Amino acid sequence: MTAAASDIVIACHGLAKTFDDGRLNLTVFEGIDLELRRGDRIAIVGSSGAGKSTLLHILGGLDSPTAGTVSVAGREMSALSDAERSRVRNASLGFVYQFHHLLPEFSAQENVAMPLLIRRTPRAEAFATAAKLLERVGLGQRLTHKPGELSGGERQRAAVARALVTRPACVLADEPTGNLDTRTAETVFELMLELNRELGTSLIVVTHDLKLAARMDRIFSLQAGGLKEVSREQLAAGVQPG
Repeated sequence: MTAAASDIVIACHGLAKTFDDGRLNLTVFEGIDLELRRGDRIAIVGSSGAGKSTLLHILGGLDSPTAGTVSVAGREMSALSDAERSRVRNASLGFVYQFHHLLPEFSAQENVAMPLLIRRTPRAEAFATAAKLLERVGLGQRLTHKPGELSGGERQRAAVARALVTRPACVLADEPTGNLDTRTAETVFELMLELNRELGTSLIVVTHDLKLAARMDRIFSLQAGGLKEVSREQLAAGVQPG
């Protein structure tokens, strides 16, 4: 059954990326087709250097493909100006990285409110929304704390709140638990899945953790320059992505 166009959050067709520095021509991947529908949860696994982060950056409009197209919320990114791409990202996407990238001079509440302030949401409204979401992720008592005053798990939960504060159509997460201990990683990942269910936000997670990947709806392995869907059984049997 084909998804209605309005249900498709991100779509890419014939995607390829090649790096050429004049001496070396390296094709990272090519011929990638993928559609992500509203509420979908997918994992992308693969060996280090396979191009997972590069693919995620292209899907999020942070990098450009060598060939093929990427559409976000029905807008083809290559056809947009830099300013228009920024507006699409701010309106439709949230990003979570292995390192939280919170601004050290601002409080947790200010960091989480930042995407709303960028879209010129009134300050009082932006701060109220940020406070409500920080409460939701268990940081209601840490609103005025700066990143240096938070634990690693708290910083990552604040980063998740920041990614979700605009209620984006999709969150793209690049090794979101890779810098955390096992127990904290599980807590943060469970929070992301819970918010995915609660808000209906789609989720793309790049991870080396096959146990976390197995909890997603669909799993893709980036290997030999192509994207291949794999089953949980293949993952459990020790399929080595990449």
